[in-house]
Amino acid sequence: MAKPEYHFGLHSVEALLQIQPESILSLFILQGRDDARLTQVLAQAVPHGISVQRASRDTLAKLAGSPQHQGIVAAVRAAPSLNEQDLEQLIQREANVFLLVLDQITDPHNLGACIRTAAAMGVHAVVVPKDRAAGLTPVARKVAAGGAEKIAFIQVTNLARTLASIREQGVQVIGTLLDEQAKPVDECNFKGAIAIVMGAEDTGLRRLTQAQCDQMAYIPMSGQLQSLNVSVATGMVLYEACRQRGQDL
Repeated sequence: MAKPEYHFGLHSVEALLQIQPESILSLFILQGRDDARLTQVLAQAVPHGISVQRASRDTLAKLAGSPQHQGIVAAVRAAPSLNEQDLEQLIQREANVFLLVLDQITDPHNLGACIRTAAAMGVHAVVVPKDRAAGLTPVARKVAAGGAEKIAFIQVTNLARTLASIREQGVQVIGTLLDEQAKPVDECNFKGAIAIVMGAEDTGLRRLTQAQCDQMAYIPMSGQLQSLNVSVATGMVLYEACRQRGQDL
């Protein structure tokens, strides 16, 4: 039997209770904490018969691997990882699939923030490479504030090959890069089946990734800085895509 994963933070645990309560093996809560917010979350565990144990702050920190546990940790059955086959099935299922692809995002905080925004903007799945990229760690889940439980997280072996494959399936791939051939983000067409590709702020998109993009977009900026944190840039591009796609709803 696989070892359980430990998810922490009020939003993350609450999302699990709402969407995947059967995956929770037990809850650990901070000894002495009895406020309304925690009581509200624990009330959702009662109908599912989930055991609740009191634990010290240090014990919670060890389980979570972080002191930022907000007084609650869930022991969860490890979920099966999603791969290229799952992505293909998703594209077949969703006529106007909306994907966010992250190229070499190694910081779990940035990953979690991107997932949180993606969930809010109606993205169906976040796609990342297996290597040289952050995975869906408990820290990323906490930062995602429940978003990780609401959209698919897919890890692929070869990102460039995956992009080539989804293009063959009719998905338009839009990369983000400050380049003379790129269009301002508000002039790009984000309707239909699309995959938006974001790179790390320090390295951007890899050359092989760029080669699989149908078009490039950039965020016009008038200030002195010409780069943004990837999670901020992701939010801006996804908002424009969501705005355009919402016009047909």
